[in-house]
Amino acid sequence: MSHNGVCLTAVAIEADTYKVTAVAETLAKTNAAGWKPGDIINLERALQAGARLDGHFVQGHVDAVATCTEKVTLDGSWLFTFSFPRAFAALIIEKGSVCINGVSLTAFNVGLTSFTVTIIPYTYTHTNFGTLQQGDIVNIEFDVLGKYILRQKETEA
Repeated sequence: MSHNGVCLTAVAIEADTYKVTAVAETLAKTNAAGWKPGDIINLERALQAGARLDGHFVQGHVDAVATCTEKVTLDGSWLFTFSFPRAFAALIIEKGSVCINGVSLTAFNVGLTSFTVTIIPYTYTHTNFGTLQQGDIVNIEFDVLGKYILRQKETEA
């Protein structure tokens, strides 16, 4: 199950609660170490084979964390700008897919260390984007297709 975009396996289920295990790699590369009781976490079950696909393929393998650097309220939507490590610049393109806290979105105003997304009212009220503020840390997963293309390019060089 995806927890803010982090794929974690339920290892124990009791009544209306369950437990997961987050290994050192997960805690080092995501914002999971900072979760505390009362935080709103986006949850999503894995895609079933043969099911309709909305958005893009998201694996739950977070690449890095990003920082919300700006939140702008518009008439009927919100713009969020994020900064991310320069090492991942080749994995995000204008109008390309990016996953933020488990939500598949389209990036624009893409720079070497930042990008912007637009959030519609449904997403704002049904995910933790409604509570996200400037300075907050989010999990980001770049499009897997871009990762494979970049890897092929690196190995052919």
